[in-house]
Amino acid sequence: MTAHEDQVPPIVPPPLARPGLDRAGEERAEDGLVDRLRADAATRVLVLHGDAAPLAGAGRLLFVPPGEVPEGAEWAFLGRTTGRHAVLTAVFAREAAQPLPGPREWGSLRAVGGELTAEDAGLFVAALSLGRWLLDAPFCPFCGTRTTVHNAGWARHCPNCGREHFPRTDPAVIVAVASAQHPDRLLLGSNAMWGANRFSCFAGFVEAGESLEAAVSREVREESGIDVVDVRYRGSQAWPYPRSLMVGFHATAADDDTALADGEEIVEVRWFDRSEIAAGLAGTGDLLLPGPASIARQLISDWLGGAS
Repeated sequence: MTAHEDQVPPIVPPPLARPGLDRAGEERAEDGLVDRLRADAATRVLVLHGDAAPLAGAGRLLFVPPGEVPEGAEWAFLGRTTGRHAVLTAVFAREAAQPLPGPREWGSLRAVGGELTAEDAGLFVAALSLGRWLLDAPFCPFCGTRTTVHNAGWARHCPNCGREHFPRTDPAVIVAVASAQHPDRLLLGSNAMWGANRFSCFAGFVEAGESLEAAVSREVREESGIDVVDVRYRGSQAWPYPRSLMVGFHATAADDDTALADGEEIVEVRWFDRSEIAAGLAGTGDLLLPGPASIARQLISDWLGGAS
């Protein structure tokens, strides 16, 4: 190992991609698994109300026994904890009444995902991704018949046309663009839907027939006017808003001077220096950066720390 390699910080997994959840997929084939586990008081249940889960304190989810969950939920098996406890999720729509009465604190995945343990983060992102599909896609997209849920919540069967349906995942790329001429500058963009001084990496969905690398080049060019070189894969994580898999990259601008916002989706692009990025991550400057659960923040932190 060279002296330079010894100084490179270790690569940290994105916040919602850390290993820790045993999905126990082989158990899903058991007929009646969810019903059996609902009858077992030792089962742990993660209740979701919209995109929020109950909290047991800072950085910890609250799990309840099945008997505390009211009627009206969509149920699914998430897996097993490191202690081999079975975990179910019980999902309620945002419009539903508060499913767990009492003065409990709730947190969305966006807000608390980056503070959770690897196991809790894995359970939360799996529950939200699966739960949204269970609530939003009850009918067969081919014939319109209401489907039946099986495989412990991970599949739907159409009794009319016989088709099987599974949770959908849409790949999207997200890119931190560094300067080739000035190594201490990072390009970020501000979305038209955000408030003033909020900036992030460039992102967009992968189109049909497109590779991830091609999507990186296209999205950055469309949103910022920049052509990129030296595109490097960083990592990925699920982002269930509504059903994305965010695939993160670092890249380098071919020419800093071509940076220009598209004026529609992105209303401003700016080159930021290291002191501005550091202040934004610390929350001490005017620059507002993505929250700790997002892969965008990890990409920005990588660049600042020299791990990009």
